Amino acid sequence: MKAALFIPCYVRAVAPQVIEASYKLLRHLGVDVVIPEGQTCCGQPMGNAGYEDEAEALKEHFVSLFKDYDVIVGPSSSCVSFVREHYPAALEGRVWEICEFIHDVLKPEALPGSFPHKVSLHNSCHATRLMGMAAPSELNIPYFNKLKDLLGLIDGIDLVEPERPDECCGFGGLFSVEESGVSIKMGQDKVRRHLETGAEYIAAADSSCLMHQGGIISAKKLPLKTIHIIEILACGLNEEK
Repeated sequence: MKAALFIPCYVRAVAPQVIEASYKLLRHLGVDVVIPEGQTCCGQPMGNAGYEDEAEALKEHFVSLFKDYDVIVGPSSSCVSFVREHYPAALEGRVWEICEFIHDVLKPEALPGSFPHKVSLHNSCHATRLMGMAAPSELNIPYFNKLKDLLGLIDGIDLVEPERPDECCGFGGLFSVEESGVSIKMGQDKVRRHLETGAEYIAAADSSCLMHQGGIISAKKLPLKTIHIIEILACGLNEEK
C-alpha cells in the first residue's frame, strides 16, 4: 500500500519527532510512505477565522500536491477534519488521520516495544466529535475508544483517563488567542485532572492540544510530560530505518 504523509505546519514546527514516528510506524506496518515536498499550511487557521478567500490558494496547492495519491495520512485530527470538511470533492474518501487509519484500515494485532509508564489519555475535541475516534459523553451510545485500543497494543503501559475525559482542554486554535484567559483556565483545569490520575504522561492524537497543556505544565513546573500517541506506538521502532 502506498500513502502520502500529510505534515501539518504546526507539527513540523513544534513536534517534528511526530513526523519521524509516523513515517517509521507506517513503514513497519507495510505501507510504502511518500512525503510530498512543498507542503504548506492546509488553510485551517484562515478558514476558521472567516478568511476563506485568502485560504483558497492554499487549498488549491494542497489538492495539486496530493491529488494523485489514493491514501493521504496525517498526524492531526484537527487538520484532517478541516481538509475533509472543506475539500470533499477533490479528495473525498482518501484523507485519514493516522491513528484512525491504523485502527480502521491496517488493524495491527500487536506492536513491538514497551512503554512502562502511567499515561493519561487526552481525547481531543476533533478526534472525538469530528473524527469519531471515541464515544462523546454527551451521546447515549455504547462506549468505544480507538485511541485506547491502539495504546493497548503496547506492553507495559498503564493507561488511564482523567475525570471528564472528553472535556476540551481550551486550545481551540484561534480561541486560545481571542479568549486567552478562558483558554488558559480551561487548560489549567484539564492538566489538573490529568495530574490527579497520577500519570507521568499526557498522550493525545493532536500536537496542538499537547502544546497548550505542555505550556501550562512548563509554566507551573508540574511533574508531567506530554507525548503524541504515535510516539508511543512507534517506541519499539527506534532502530528501524
